[in-house]
Amino acid sequence: MAIPLGLGLPQMKQYAIGRDVPAVARAAEETGFESLWVFERILFPEPATQGLYGVPGLPWPDRYRSVADPLVTLALAAAATGRAQLGTSVLVAPLHVPFQLARSLATLDAASGGRVVAGIGTGWSSDEYAAAAVAPFGRRGAFLDELLDVFQAVWGPDPVSYAGEFTTIAPSEVGPKPARPIPVRLPAGGPRAIRRLVDRADGWMPVALGARALAEDWRKIQDAAAGRGRDRPLTATVRVNAAHSARPYVGADRKPFQGSTGQIVDDLVAHAETGVATEFLLDLQGTTRDARELTDVAAEVYAAARAAGV
Repeated sequence: MAIPLGLGLPQMKQYAIGRDVPAVARAAEETGFESLWVFERILFPEPATQGLYGVPGLPWPDRYRSVADPLVTLALAAAATGRAQLGTSVLVAPLHVPFQLARSLATLDAASGGRVVAGIGTGWSSDEYAAAAVAPFGRRGAFLDELLDVFQAVWGPDPVSYAGEFTTIAPSEVGPKPARPIPVRLPAGGPRAIRRLVDRADGWMPVALGARALAEDWRKIQDAAAGRGRDRPLTATVRVNAAHSARPYVGADRKPFQGSTGQIVDDLVAHAETGVATEFLLDLQGTTRDARELTDVAAEVYAAARAAGV
């Protein structure tokens, strides 16, 4: 059975958001992509207080210099499509007021006919936290736990009420409600994050950094799920940050999903053979020049992946 494929929507500086997001979303749905995705970066610090992903000295990529708001982008895509799921991979939880984010996602789900998938993480950028976080970096895990509580409360039956460290909701009617229970997916690295994933989420959202690493991480999560008595399966939406080029990448230093369509699909096949992924999210926007090229490359990779049995 073919693995569902999703596409990252155009959010970066080379795209005209109002024109290109609807166009790419419609084209992707027509091609056969089952889902459309956004990510979140809110600023590009110069100089950065810390390196990319918190790694000292690792520079931020130029493609992060301008990234469109994820929920605005999803709303544009929702209006232009009728079938594809609409996902976040991921929203940085402490950059959002929990009650307001719960309402925004519920409204988008109601408006789109039940197509929202909420991928949520804690982020890593101290500059982003300084600019916009509503909780300190040291409390990011506790904040994410509370955000998940608020989702459950706001999306549930009225009257809604909640009292926590960061959020207080007096007994109230809160609408609109989601069209159906919104799936929540989380990344997970360390033991605490894995426990949160197993106990509270519908699915896992890893980044594809190699088939062997993906399989090893999945084994840890499955072991934790068995140990904590989880009685329902976890999905795994595997994010693929692809660096596409017209010609094959030549060199021993090639990274996974770097190079030609054939090389990217070969890596997809290797990751699919692990049996981990229930869906692949292909983000191709970083190396395409405009919406037309993104649409063409996405269609080419989609066709090649399906031809290869993915």
